[in-house]
Amino acid sequence: MSSRLALSVVLIAKDAADLLPECLESVSWADEIILLDSGSSDGTPQVAARHGAKVFHATEWHGYGKQRQLAQSYATHPMILMIDSDERVTPQLRSSIEAALEQPAPGAIYSLGRRNLFLGRFMRHSGWYPDRVTRLYPASFQYNDHQVHESLETQGAVVTPLKGDLLHLTCRDFSTFQWKQFAYAEAWAKQRYHQGKRCGVFAIFLHTIGAFFKTLVLRAGFLDGKQGWLLSVVNAQYTFNKYAALWALNHTSHASGKGGL
Repeated sequence: MSSRLALSVVLIAKDAADLLPECLESVSWADEIILLDSGSSDGTPQVAARHGAKVFHATEWHGYGKQRQLAQSYATHPMILMIDSDERVTPQLRSSIEAALEQPAPGAIYSLGRRNLFLGRFMRHSGWYPDRVTRLYPASFQYNDHQVHESLETQGAVVTPLKGDLLHLTCRDFSTFQWKQFAYAEAWAKQRYHQGKRCGVFAIFLHTIGAFFKTLVLRAGFLDGKQGWLLSVVNAQYTFNKYAALWALNHTSHASGKGGL
């Protein structure tokens, strides 16, 4: 009798009808696919159902972390593979996942190496590869509550890297990517503000310059050609937006408390 653990693939999605077919086909070998829809208007639930996914709905948004927790609560199998609609499991990664399921270690958690697409190029440097993310894990684990940049609570467990890439279509359309980055920056700032974090004007520029230097030089972004240079600027811009938004929240709050003076 095989000791293979059954696998639930879990996704959260909104208005991802164009991305889902390739994504779901890449994990069609899983024992079940769970998709939590967040109020799509483009037929995402119908596309997911046609590709064999069990579709659930949650129109109230509480952040990425809690949304992933809710999606995972619908899974019925002992192992979870958490992916996004703009990600695809390559054949080599599938083989690695299936091997891990065939010979499971108690409480084993696995990381996947992502290859991120940026303006027509799958990046090899710039901190975007292998960009390991912890996505294959026992159902006893779950994501934290973070609004953005959520991550799995590993509770000190050893994380084993798997071979094979998870393709991530990060930036297919530059304008859409920029709007998403701005939304992430705003959510990050609000979360830090409610945690009582503060930021000075000098720190804004220090973090911004540091982000550009880290991407281009320390993470060898220059080896990714034109896209590496552009990504360095984008990362700096995103960092500026995060800290400037945090400064603005604190400044506005302080001004309101002083009667606008």
